[in-house]
Amino acid sequence: MIKPLNEYVLLEKLPNEKKVGSIVLTSEKKQGNVATVIAVGIGKKDKDGKLCPIGLKEGEKVIYRDYAGTEYEDDGHKYLLIKEEDILAIIE
Repeated sequence: MIKPLNEYVLLEKLPNEKKVGSIVLTSEKKQGNVATVIAVGIGKKDKDGKLCPIGLKEGEKVIYRDYAGTEYEDDGHKYLLIKEEDILAIIE
């Protein structure tokens, strides 16, 4: 398992596909950068050295900035290691 450090968050990218019965339809149209939070780091220290924890929890769906982070693929799953500041919104 990957454990993010400091202000980094590990996301699992969600595929841009829909399933209709047993047929999988992939979409060429951009659906946005949506992913699920897998793990979070401890946070970032401010100017005074005080730790500011990350405001995300495992399992949340988020929208993240284009071209952000480092991609990693393992066992057919696509992951993204990204800074907390590059996450734009939580999907509720």
